[in-house]
Amino acid sequence: MHKTPLLDQLESGPWPSFVKDLKRVAGRKKSAADLLGVLERSYKDKITHWKHGGIVGVLGYGSGIIGRYIDIPDEFPGVEHFHTVRVNQPSGWFYTTEALRDLCDIWDRHGSSILNVHGSTGDMIFLGTTTDELEPTFAELTAKGWDLGGSGSAMRTPSCCVGKARCEWSNYDTMDLCYQTTQNFQFEMHRPSFPYKFKVKCSGCANDCVAAVARADMSVIGVWKDDIRIDQAAVKAYAAGEIKPAGGGTVYPKLDIKADVTDLCPTICMSYEGGKLTIDNANCNHCMHCINLMPQALRPGTEGGATLLLGSHAPILEGAQMSWVIVPFMPMEAPYDEFTELVGNIHEWWSENGKNRERVGELMLRLGMRNFFLGVGLEPPPQTVRAPRANPFFFWHAEDFEAEAAGRKYIK
Repeated sequence: MHKTPLLDQLESGPWPSFVKDLKRVAGRKKSAADLLGVLERSYKDKITHWKHGGIVGVLGYGSGIIGRYIDIPDEFPGVEHFHTVRVNQPSGWFYTTEALRDLCDIWDRHGSSILNVHGSTGDMIFLGTTTDELEPTFAELTAKGWDLGGSGSAMRTPSCCVGKARCEWSNYDTMDLCYQTTQNFQFEMHRPSFPYKFKVKCSGCANDCVAAVARADMSVIGVWKDDIRIDQAAVKAYAAGEIKPAGGGTVYPKLDIKADVTDLCPTICMSYEGGKLTIDNANCNHCMHCINLMPQALRPGTEGGATLLLGSHAPILEGAQMSWVIVPFMPMEAPYDEFTELVGNIHEWWSENGKNRERVGELMLRLGMRNFFLGVGLEPPPQTVRAPRANPFFFWHAEDFEAEAAGRKYIK
């Protein structure tokens, strides 16, 4: 075991320490022992000793495995190569105990025994194995019914919240859409051919429990098309303090409906007068604020579907971006042909116009939303407009005049 005085300090804090866990594994795994050694060395030298990953994979797959190498292999041969394997997770991250034991047993046999449950992409992450163990790992995984996830310039593994399996607010079956999307885009996931990565994340409502709007190129956010359902008797019970706000998830014993609900509505579409709650549903943006505070009084409508947003990612070229609304409402029912066709069109437009390592959101910024909507065959929705146009020097295209002459109405 390497001496690790700097890492040892991390065990002295009030929280569980990864150092303690790694030391336990290091007693039986040389790779874990050398991982501690190289990390101690990095803390001491104040630089990383991990090199750029490069390309590594298994037969027939161009993604799913991330190459890891260090620049001082003579000192730490156990992590000379320390590849990461991404295992495609089940929708909603539902595992049986037997399935988890199978995964852990496979990784004990072929890798470092260290794993993440789960990475930010969604996959189960196996951390650390050698090149010659990749094929045996893959063979055992597939024999048990598992597959590799996405990595590199490919479609990444779709992920979702638990949806209707456990959540009453879900407006569509997130787990089924996630599964079907995974099946429909197998080639795009396992054989990288895009300018850069493309992520799909599915949330059943605007609470967005998988943070899709901030992290996914394609964010599928559940929404309802009709009116919020109101139980006025329950509203009075909240006002009287008979029901705790937010399902008891707050320190406040009583809800001030005007101050806490209607006055904080982002579109000011609610009013509370004479003990009655009124909602102007035409101006509601379905943010879930009121429903979260009064779950026994308010419920989403019954006509569920999803809003599609595109373009979010962490900082790369243009800085962090949130996604734009591109389809305000799309019904989400199997077999999801409309959704699958749109995602395919976006892939095609992006692949044709994108630069190397340019996310689709950055391409939208560079070429503009007009070119995007024309390229993927969508009608531009008003929800895309960030601010009214101020520039009067706008040049119309010939096809705009032709469409107007053919009867297009701009105000419905």
